[in-house]
This record gives sequence, structure tokens and C-alpha cells, in this order.
Amino acid sequence: MNNNPAIDYQQHRFAYQACLEQTRPEEAAVHPVVVIGAGPVGLVTAIDLARQGIRVVVVDDDDALSVGSRAICFAKRTLDIFDRIGCGQRMVDKGVGWNRGKVFLRDQAIYEFDLLPESGHARPAFINLQQYYLEGYLLEQAQQHELIEVRWKNKVSAIIHHGEHEVLTIDTPEGSYPLKASYVVAADGSRSPLRKMMGLESVGHTFRDRFLIADVKMEAPFPAERWFWFDPPFHPNQSVLLHRQPDDVWRIDFQLGWDADPVLEKTPERVIPRVQALLGKDAKFTLEWVSVYTFSCVRMDRFRHGRVLFVGDAAHCVSPFGARGANSGVQDAENLAWKLAYVLQGKAPESLLDTYGSEREYAADENLLNSTRSTDFITPKSAVSKCFRDAVLGLAREYTFARRLVNSGRLSLPATLHGSPLNTAYDGPFSGAMQAGAPCTDAPVQGDAGRGWLLQHLGDQFVFMIFAAPAALPAVQLQALQSMAKGSVPLRLLFVSSTASTAQDRDVLATLGHDARQLQDIEGLAAQRYDGQPFTCYLVRPDQHLCAGWRAVNPTALAAALQRATGHAQGELATPVPHAA
Repeated sequence: MNNNPAIDYQQHRFAYQACLEQTRPEEAAVHPVVVIGAGPVGLVTAIDLARQGIRVVVVDDDDALSVGSRAICFAKRTLDIFDRIGCGQRMVDKGVGWNRGKVFLRDQAIYEFDLLPESGHARPAFINLQQYYLEGYLLEQAQQHELIEVRWKNKVSAIIHHGEHEVLTIDTPEGSYPLKASYVVAADGSRSPLRKMMGLESVGHTFRDRFLIADVKMEAPFPAERWFWFDPPFHPNQSVLLHRQPDDVWRIDFQLGWDADPVLEKTPERVIPRVQALLGKDAKFTLEWVSVYTFSCVRMDRFRHGRVLFVGDAAHCVSPFGARGANSGVQDAENLAWKLAYVLQGKAPESLLDTYGSEREYAADENLLNSTRSTDFITPKSAVSKCFRDAVLGLAREYTFARRLVNSGRLSLPATLHGSPLNTAYDGPFSGAMQAGAPCTDAPVQGDAGRGWLLQHLGDQFVFMIFAAPAALPAVQLQALQSMAKGSVPLRLLFVSSTASTAQDRDVLATLGHDARQLQDIEGLAAQRYDGQPFTCYLVRPDQHLCAGWRAVNPTALAAALQRATGHAQGELATPVPHAA
């Protein structure tokens, strides 16, 4: 399957193969991690774990990838994660990048927006890419790792908890077998069979509305923008969303109302007139895929249950408005993978996994809050709510304050993990968005390999980023940093300077280990975005979140912050992660 441009990811089938537990059960051991589900979140989890040196078995009850566009909008933060695990460029090359959008009331555009108005970023605010391409590229990336084994037509039918491991019963075309794992990651979707087996549930609100998705293949003059209509003349009293996808396929979402018949509405006799009403009766198009969906805003009370950890839709579900589902699931995977690896490798106590739960439960609450507000605005359920919405839309064409109230889907942004127990308080005021718990932002830089991007040098391990040239640091600080870089928890030293490296800088770098790097902040944007005054420094987690910051290099404080960021009880305790109101 690898790198075959002609492959049809929707039609390809993967052969079932008997595994070691079936052919030589006496040789079977306890696997470090079993991931249930070979969708986007499960595959990202597996790839990220393999990059950390952890062997992973992925089991999936199917033998195919997704059919239809499904999740299509992938945010900049998610693209940054794909870049880090090695497959971002393929996604961007195939996908349709976009930053801008329009909101319409009836047949008039009431305002436009730009989600990434500043330059100096490697990736756009979003790309649109059908989920089957995404899964295909992720699977091909996983196949490059010898530490990942994907088992198709392997269905989990039971789980038994033991003190040091879990035992899954796996049903296959050749019978059942037991599969042992130190940890199980449940990425088995919104209906999560494993969640039900364990007597757990997701709680929240199911919305009484239906939407039609139509993937339409056509040549159209519309730009690569997100267009959202309230009460359009071609679909009165409802809403419509339009997105361009690769291969001249357009995604159109039509609001139908709760009383719509989901079976009838998927028939060509119902879908084609709706599309013609938007495009015109003479428009030439074909239907690629059609679906009718309802949605819920729900989550599990806790994402960690002993040695079982729930990620993605198995842990939380949101409405599709704002593209917060798949994006937040990929961010779950990234948050969990490094922590699981560090625990398995003895670099961190098992309690570090509790912070996966607290951090991502907080992020889920943030997404649920925004998703619910968007849904309430798009589909008002009372006369008062509809009156408010219509008044806001009527004012938005002329008044800026009203535009801030228009909610056609607050588009996905990564959570800043305020109050995470892994954070160390900054030692003074820092301006801008790069606060403790924030995901790192990008900036253009120049290194030994030429021009590149800052985020390419962050992640996979802890990074100590210093806004200074290496030769500017006193010898005693350099000796302490050299010692820490070789410690039990890997630490990469990254120097960001306003000027190019000198011979003296390079001599210093050579003493700090092969991973030490110096980058030139060629446009000054890194210093601007990180409030990078001279000698300002940050500790960056393996998932590219900031967890400590100082105005001067302090190796003792850095050592304490590194201990804290790996879950060791040291120093002042942080405030637990709060839940969004």
C-alpha cells in the first residue's frame, strides 16, 4: 500500500493474518501497548509511541478505511502534529488549504474573516482533506515503523483487568485469542464497545436536529473558503455550509430539521434538487457520498481508568460545527503518547498518566462549551433564542460588535493547559499568548540545514529553548546544562539568536551534545511571539506545550521544572486543571 498514488483508499481491503498469539501462543508476551481502532486517533497514537521507542499492536474490527469525506477540516495545530510525526507534508500537498471564510444571511454576505491574518507560519489555518486520505497516509506512515503491528479483522469482545496488565479477548475469522497489554488505548469511536464492556458511559446533550452531508464532484468557481449561510433563499429557514475538498469534490452540509426522514433524505431524488437549488438547475455534478447525521455533545467523566485510557470520540464527542472532533482527538493522542512512553521507560511515575486525564478533560470541556454555543446559535430551539440570533445577524453587516456574536462554528483552537500540574509558574510577567501550558507557535528560522521553521526543532523530547547565542552564556551555566542534557530524562538544548552562529558559538555547541542546536530568528518573529527578551528561556514538553519560563538561565530551577513536568513530586504544587464553566 505504501506510496501508491493510484490506490483507492475507500475500496482497498486489508488481509486478515493470524498473529503470534494464535500460531505460537507459548511465545506470546505482554505487549507494552494495545491500541483499539485504526482510525486517525488510534494511528496517531501508535505512530507517536513508536517514535518514542514503544512497541504497539493496533487492532481493528474492520478490514478497510473510512468511506466518504467524514472529518475533513484539519487545523493548524493538528498539521503541526502531523509534521512532527512525519506525514504533514503529504496532507498539505493533497489537501485544500484555507484561512478565510464568509458568513451569509439569506443571499447577502454579512462579513468575512481571516483565521491566520499574520505571515510567518509554515501551515495554513486549516486544510480540507477527506478522512480516507488522512487515514491512508497515516497508515502508510505507521507501516514504516517496525514497532507497529496492525491487525485487521481483530474485534475486542471482552476485557479482564489484572494487577500489572489487561487481557483482551480478540475475535477473528479463525476464532478467539487472548491479547495481553500493559496499557490499552481505546480509540474505538463514539460508540466505543470497550467503554460499554467496562460499564462506562459518556454523558451530555444530544441535539434534536438532522443534517445532510453531500460530497459533490463538480467544477465550480467558488474559492477555497468556508462559506456558511443562515436562511439562504435556496434552503429557507435552515443553514448550509460549503467546503472545497481535493479532487474537485465539494462538501455541502444542509440543515434538515429533526422531523426529516434520514432514510428518505439520502436518496438521490431528495439530494439532487437541494444541490441544484444551490448551484443552479443546469449545473453538472455527480454525488460521491451522502449521509444524514445527528450529533451529541458528551464526554466520559474520566478518560483514564487504571491501565485503560480513552481517546478521541471514545472519550468525548462534539457537534461538527467548528471542526473540533478529529482535531481534539489527535491532540489527545499527542498528549498521551509521550506520557505513556515515559512511564513504560521508567522516566516518569505512573501518576503522570493522571495528567493525561486532567489536561484532556479540561480541553474537552472547552470544546464542548464552544460546540454547544455554536449549535445553539445555528439551531435555536426557542422563540427568544431565534429572535436574538436574527437580531445579531441583522446587525452584523454594519457593526463589528455584532460580528463577534455571530456563531457559525467557533473553529478549532488548541487548549492552553492553564493550571496543569506539570506547569511551573513563570518567574515574571510574559506578554503574548505563550503562557504556561500553551502550545508552541511557529516562526521562520535559519539553521545549519538552511531556512526552516521553529516547530521543526521542538517536540519528541523535552527542549530547553534559550533566546541567546551559546557563547553568551557563562561557562558555569553551560557546564550545568551539559550535565542535564545527558540526564535520565533527555533534554535538547536549543538556542535562538538574532544573529547567525559564530565560530565561538559552534565550539560551545560541540560541547553540549549532538542534539544541541542554534537557530537564527531571521525575521524577529520568534522573539516577538515568545516575548523573547535576551536570555529568556522556556521548557518545552515533548508535545510542544510550554511548561516553564524564565527571564534568565537558571539550571537549578530548570532541573526542578523538568522533575515536575515528568510527574515527580517536587517543588510547589500546581493548581489542578480546572474544568471549563
